[in-house]
Amino acid sequence: MEFGIWNLIFGNMHLKFKADKLFDGYRFLEDDKVLITSTTGVVQDIVSLSEAGDDVQHFKGILLPGLINCHCHLELSHLKDIIPPHTGLIEFLCSVVTKRGFSPDTIQAEIIKAEKEMFDNGIIAVGDIGNTADTADVKSNSSIHWQNFVEVLSFTDAKAEENYNNYKNVAEKLEAALAASIISHRTTLVPHAPYSISPKTFELINEATRGQVISIHNQEHPAEDELYKTGGGEYLKLFKIFGLDKSPFPVTGVSSIRSVLPYFFHGQTIFLIHNTSTQEEDIIWANEYAAENGLKLVYCLCINANLYIENKVPPIDLLIKHHCHIVLGTDSYSSNWQLSIAKETEAIHKYFPHIPIETILQWATINGAKALRWDDEIGSFEPWKKPGVTLVDPSFQTSKRIL
Repeated sequence: MEFGIWNLIFGNMHLKFKADKLFDGYRFLEDDKVLITSTTGVVQDIVSLSEAGDDVQHFKGILLPGLINCHCHLELSHLKDIIPPHTGLIEFLCSVVTKRGFSPDTIQAEIIKAEKEMFDNGIIAVGDIGNTADTADVKSNSSIHWQNFVEVLSFTDAKAEENYNNYKNVAEKLEAALAASIISHRTTLVPHAPYSISPKTFELINEATRGQVISIHNQEHPAEDELYKTGGGEYLKLFKIFGLDKSPFPVTGVSSIRSVLPYFFHGQTIFLIHNTSTQEEDIIWANEYAAENGLKLVYCLCINANLYIENKVPPIDLLIKHHCHIVLGTDSYSSNWQLSIAKETEAIHKYFPHIPIETILQWATINGAKALRWDDEIGSFEPWKKPGVTLVDPSFQTSKRIL
């Protein structure tokens, strides 16, 4: 819509933003472009500076749509600085499971701080993992779009229905808390990981999530594949914490992704999280399986969490080579120094300098919006959307919400 038409409809009720660089969710625009929104943040137009008139606000840095954090564990915010870096994944998981004794007040206080941090640094939507409803109160008052991924954990078929129903109750509490919110939100039940879900539990989740957006932690460590190929490996140490002397899962002789993805065939969008140890043959197989069975796969990168836990990076070049839909996440404060998509962008650029910044910013904005099925509202500067306006410094060290 032309800016003149907006003037006829809204009069002078608009804001004008100009920065060193303007990224619209897809590309960098010419340096003279000005973003125009309503006072409530609805995108009206992008025009040249000569057409914009008076009252243009000028900023140093990059203006872009609100950032999208596709993977976080807000409820674990109280574990900030508790688990040291570079423990390795198995030790890290054991620590998360056994670190108890935090008061409800402490947990709530840290959740509040983490939500505010994400809001202030320009994150507009979050794919948030939860095993509890601890985040319900904070989310009910939040201006962030929440895709709640309520993670089911159930090691055995014998406990499958009981555990599934317990997590279903958590999902219902979150839904109830957000029922009055005017911000888009969604709650779905999801499997935690191939090393924590029994066959029957997978089947229950598949039936409950027809056509929905779900997630699963995928191939964070070579031991995950070993578990399914041989029934052995380092995950046995984790199982002992839960009273299991051996792997409760079937030995398939193939990788974990090949063992568990076939449980899904009802048109789900599936976020594969981390993928640190994913091999090229598994990427090819998974993409072919998804195409043949009506699934959409989304590969979520949380590079700073990978560096924090294992001091490794995911195989991003392979994901690009095979045209994977890539998005970004932060993981939780148990496994990251901050909850900043700008810092995730900075880390990817550091370790993969050949990937254009424009591409990484697409992952951080429009790709996340499309994956979460909210691209009609957020993710890009297009008329009638309300995507938020975020300012990022050119080195991607900091970001802040402008609108």
